[in-house]
Amino acid sequence: MIPHNKIGLLIGLALQVSSIGFAQQKHDTMPLSLPEVWQKAEKNNKIIKMQYLKLGMTEEVIKNAKVARLPEISVGGEYARVSNMPIYEQGLFKTPTQGAVVHTLYGVGANAYLNLYHGHKTKLKLKQADEEKQLAEVILEATTADVKFVATSHFLAIKRDLMFKALLLQNISDQQKQLEEIRELRKNGVVLKSDVLRAELKLSRQKMSLIEIDNNLVLTNQKLGILIGEKDDFMLQPIDKEQAMRLTQTYEGYLEEAYLKSHEYKISETETALSKLALKAVKSGVSLKLGLFANYNYSYPQLQFYPYSVALYGLGMAGLKASFPISALYHNKHKTSEAKLALMRQEEEHHDVSDQVRQRVKEAYLRYEEAITRIAVAEENIIQAKENLRIVNNTYFNQLSLLTDLLDADTQLLQTRFDLAAAQIAAQLQYFQLQKAIGTL
Repeated sequence: MIPHNKIGLLIGLALQVSSIGFAQQKHDTMPLSLPEVWQKAEKNNKIIKMQYLKLGMTEEVIKNAKVARLPEISVGGEYARVSNMPIYEQGLFKTPTQGAVVHTLYGVGANAYLNLYHGHKTKLKLKQADEEKQLAEVILEATTADVKFVATSHFLAIKRDLMFKALLLQNISDQQKQLEEIRELRKNGVVLKSDVLRAELKLSRQKMSLIEIDNNLVLTNQKLGILIGEKDDFMLQPIDKEQAMRLTQTYEGYLEEAYLKSHEYKISETETALSKLALKAVKSGVSLKLGLFANYNYSYPQLQFYPYSVALYGLGMAGLKASFPISALYHNKHKTSEAKLALMRQEEEHHDVSDQVRQRVKEAYLRYEEAITRIAVAEENIIQAKENLRIVNNTYFNQLSLLTDLLDADTQLLQTRFDLAAAQIAAQLQYFQLQKAIGTL
């Protein structure tokens, strides 16, 4: 494994070259560590902000469910003008007589109702609102973990590309020196012109690869900048901080932790609880409704009780009101069956989520171990590639091997260095993938 100080030097060299190459584009270099990137993402990411607003909505739903326990109170009034009342005593085609009519009617009053019992519907709504809030909280945690993992992926991709760039710059420098030596041999008639052309072609390809890496850096920096709320001219300078990235448990230990902390598992559990409450809510539709009521009205004229009176009067009532929806006995039958099937489906989905969590933990665990093995193999390959290049370099300049052998040996060494850098970044990414799978990212 490349030591951290050497990695830092490689990245620093690449950043210096990048800052020169990007000077005309006015990129702002911002030194950030991975935890600092996470902090900016949690603060500025739009997806996380939307989820916070959704959480706030669920809190208002809880308050609304609590307010539903309070009595219902209303006030109202009416005013009307009454027409004449012709009385056709001798038939419709005879002149009628006009009955005595009070032409003005008006009234005002207030009503109140306090629910005492309705199948615990209010209580169930409050429980549902609490569960929905818990679901929103877990979804917020899951969203934050997803955003942090994507930010980590971009951070590590930038770090990897900077390492690639530093290695490629060093290789280009070595290739230019080697090309000058080959040109000298060509002047002396030792090698053919085709050797010079092949070396120049390889150098040209390396420079093109450098442009591709620069473009990848710009694009990945833009993606990360959008994710953490920075401008398009943002350019990250990754700061390496020592972080313990070793597995501290067995696969079984991580799996047990995942069943306690995994966001997907918690979401599935909460959705199952909501399905159970939905079934109870449907069943509560077949229940007695009992409540207290009261009302008081002022009306003019008094036409409710005999003898009638052309005067303002007041009348109030208070009592107990009860009702039972008999039709719900057959209307709710299929609704209940539907709610039961929905619960059964959700329970099966919860079992499926459990399987998915187990699979993700297993894959992340094995991929991390695989990445660690790749690092060891890449380090060994570098040693072999260096020795191979040394041997081929000596034999070529002593006319004992072809230029293609030398170019291949140089390419192999560069590739093994790329492989080591990629393996180190992949190991870090797989470590965070495991943390995401068990719900601790």
